[in-house]
Amino acid sequence: MIKLHKLSHGREPFELNPDLIERIDSSPDCHVTLTTGTRIGVIETVDEVVARIRAWRVDILADALRKAR
Repeated sequence: MIKLHKLSHGREPFELNPDLIERIDSSPDCHVTLTTGTRIGVIETVDEVVARIRAWRVDILADALRKAR
C-alpha cells in the first residue's frame, strides 16, 4: 500500500493499493483513477505518486527475493 493525501481541506491521509490504479492525471490537480472507475484527487504530484508506486514494487520484489533464498 502507498500513503497518499486527499485533495481536500483536511488533506486526509489514506492508503491505496497501487494494483488498483488505472491512470494518474494532472489537470491541473493530480487525480488517481482506479480500475473501479473511482477518481480520487490527491495533493501529491504525478511524479511523487509514481515514485511511491515504484518504491512499493521494489520493496515487494526485494522481499520475495529474500524469502526465495
